Amino acid sequence: MAAQEMKPFLYSVERIIDSKMPAVWRAWTDSVALESWYHPVGLKALPGTTISEPRVDGRWAVSVDVPEHNMTAYFFGAYTVYVEEALIEHTMLYTESAEEFAKANLDGPSHLVSVTFERRESGVWVKFSQFGELPEGHAPRAQAGMESYFDSLENYLRQP
Repeated sequence: MAAQEMKPFLYSVERIIDSKMPAVWRAWTDSVALESWYHPVGLKALPGTTISEPRVDGRWAVSVDVPEHNMTAYFFGAYTVYVEEALIEHTMLYTESAEEFAKANLDGPSHLVSVTFERRESGVWVKFSQFGELPEGHAPRAQAGMESYFDSLENYLRQP
C-alpha cells in the first residue's frame, strides 16, 4: 500500500459479479482466463501474449488488439501484493510498441493497480483502482474502458 500513497488516485470501478470466488479469482490470475476476457467488449487479446505469474514479483502482461485504430495496446507489470482471494496489486506499464513490450522493462514510469475481492451474498464484489499520472481528461476514459473490461469479465464467467 505504500506505493499507492505515492501515486495519485485516478479512478475506481467496482461491481458485484454473480459468480463464486474461485472462478472470479481464477479469471484475474490465470493467464488463459485473462486472455479470454481482459479487454473491452468488442475487442480481443492477442493470442499467446498473456502472462500471469500470480505471486509477489511475478510478471503479468496482456496485449489488446484495437483494429479500429490500427494498433495494439500492450499492458504489463509485476505483482507487488498478492493475497489469495482478497487483494492483488501490481504495477502497470503501457506501450503501443511490440518491441518495448517484448523487452518488458519494468523500470519505466508505471501506474499502480489495486484489485480488491470480497465474498458477498449476491456474488463477489470486485473493486479495481488505478493510481498514477494521466493527461488531463484521460482518467474518465480509462474508467469507462475498465467498465467495459468488467462487462467482458461477466460475459466470460457466464460461459458454460
